[in-house]
Order: sequence, then structure tokens, then C-alpha cells
Amino acid sequence: QTMDEAALCWLQLQRSIKLPSAHWRALMLLFRHPDELISASRAELEARLPVTLDAQASRLLDDRLRREFAQRLANRAQRESLRDVLTSAECSLLSLGDSEYPALLQEIHDPPLLLYLRGRRELLSKAMLAMVGSRRASRRGEQDAQAFARALADSGFTIVSGLALGIDAAAHRGALDADASTVAILGCGVDVCYPRRNADLYGAIAENGLLLSEYPPGAEPLRHQFPRRNRIISGLSLGVLVVEATTRSGSLITARQALEQNREVFALPGSIHSPASRGCNALIREGAKLVETLEDVLSELPPQPGGIQGCAPVENGASGAPPPLYTLLDDAPQSLEQLAQRSSLTVAALLSALSELELDGWAEQAHGGWQRCR
Repeated sequence: QTMDEAALCWLQLQRSIKLPSAHWRALMLLFRHPDELISASRAELEARLPVTLDAQASRLLDDRLRREFAQRLANRAQRESLRDVLTSAECSLLSLGDSEYPALLQEIHDPPLLLYLRGRRELLSKAMLAMVGSRRASRRGEQDAQAFARALADSGFTIVSGLALGIDAAAHRGALDADASTVAILGCGVDVCYPRRNADLYGAIAENGLLLSEYPPGAEPLRHQFPRRNRIISGLSLGVLVVEATTRSGSLITARQALEQNREVFALPGSIHSPASRGCNALIREGAKLVETLEDVLSELPPQPGGIQGCAPVENGASGAPPPLYTLLDDAPQSLEQLAQRSSLTVAALLSALSELELDGWAEQAHGGWQRCR
């Protein structure tokens, strides 16, 4: 893959010289390449640097700092070593201020200085929609996420999520078959697969989608990095669709960051009896757009030229009329004893009927009981 020389030089400087992130951000937005900063006159620097920077920003005008920049960049061996690390990880690099850097992400108050990319880099120019939700999703929640992701990708939107178990993984799978495909934002290096249970999905996204991280190759998945990466999930996207979330879910962090970034927030409603729905229901109560159909999302977003016009509606699970036993099920698990009492069936007959419902996509086992699956 091609390696952007400017991004590589910025990486080299950031590894060598300690400056506050706000200062690097100012420099990278003003100068496409560090060479431009080194060659600029002091008058040019004073004219171009934003006056909103704090008093420490005067260091950016210091000739000694620019000489240090020049000395560091003269170390070609160090730069080639960094290039080798990136090449070994099969990733490329993009710097803040580059023409390919996503415009929406650049608008947030703390955009990543550097992005590490593995896969289809051209997806960065697509219109994106984030989908997030519970790691411990119900089968119905995963089916909803996969169905909506597939339909939205067919409508021309690239689906962004975090490669976590549950809803994230289902959203990535739903979008992979479409040309718009999917982008996974990682809380570790792009050469590190986490969680390991998503190894097949990680490989498929590297091949047909895009893996993206602000952390360098080899970076381990540390806990504090995952909430921080959520700002990138929402920052890249026109909006965020939440599918199943508890009131303490990390997905709500993403949704609230989306609101702070002036993005649309959508949520699929759920049963008042299901803890996995309370986060979504709370978002709707706070003003998120309630989503029941694909059109509920598309009506709030600009149409995409690559989308399939008149694409099929979202379909999920079984079709046709539900069997009679289905009406006795709820969105919360019920034990066999409870269902036997309500249905007047023997346990053996009930198990047989429930197994058929499960095979046909109407019911699922959860927490020692049976519940609806759609």
C-alpha cells in the first residue's frame, strides 16, 4: 500500500518531540507537510497561527523548535524504520489536514492526529452511518442489526461500528456484502484482532472493508482506549443508530458524543420488560428518532448516489403468521413450567413446539427460559 510521506514525517516528529496535542493539531491543519513549517518565515508563522492557542503556543514560533524539526527529519533511518513497521502491519497512514482525511471527523473538537488504515482506504470518502449496541445482544437484536445494516449499505451508506461482539459484529456482517461495505474502528492497533472470537470477521473486513485506528500497530486493547475510540465512530458518521443497549451501555457514550458533534441519533425501541431495551428507550425519551423501518432513517439523511433505488424493506427472522404458541411468549424469558401452565401442554409437547419455533426463527432460549425472537 502507498505510504503518505507527509503523514510519515508527522509521525516521526511526534515520536521525537513532545508537544501538546492541540499544538500538533494546529500545525497539521496549517501545514500540509512539516517541510512547509520549517521553510516558513517567522512573519508567515505569526500570520497563520490561530490566535486562539494558549500562551504556550509561542513555542511554535520558536526558531529552535523548527531547527529541531529539521534535525529530526534529517534522520532518514528512523523514518524508514517507521515505514517498515507500518508495511509489516499491512497498513497505511493518514494525517490530520490531508485531503483524504474525512471532513466530518476533522470537525470534532479533538480529531485524531494520525489514522492507521488497513483495507479499502477509498471507503473514507463514502457517507457513513454508525451502528452500535449491546455486546450481550439477543438473537432478535442481532437479526435487527444485520438486517438494517444490509438495507442501509444497499442504500449507499458505509456502516461504521466497533468490531465488538453482539450488535457491532452483526452490523458489520450485514454491510459486508454491499459495495458501500463497512468500517471497523478499533481500540487497539489495526494488526491486532480483538476480540479473538471475531477473527473471521476481522479478516473479512480487512479484505472487503476497512480497519481503522488512532493507535499504532501492535497497540494492545487497553480498557481506557475503547470509550475514547467511540468519538471516532460517531465523528465519521452522519448519524448513529443504537440497537439494544442497557442504561449503562458504552453505546450510550457514542450516542451522546454524536449529539455533542451535532449528528443524528436513532434508536430501535424495545420491550419495557427487557433490560437490553432500556438504553434505547431512554434515548428516544430524550429526543432520539424512533426507528421501526428503513425509511425512518433514510428520511433524516441525504440520499446517496450509490444506493439501490427502491431497495427491499428490512426483513428479520421468520415470515408468515406466528404459530399459536408464539402469542404466549414474551420479550423476557419464561421458564418451561410457566409456559406449561399457560399453554396446558405437557413439558414434552411444549419442548417439541418450542424447538420448531426456534428452528423457524420465532423463539430463542435465553437465561434459562424461552422468549420471542422477533
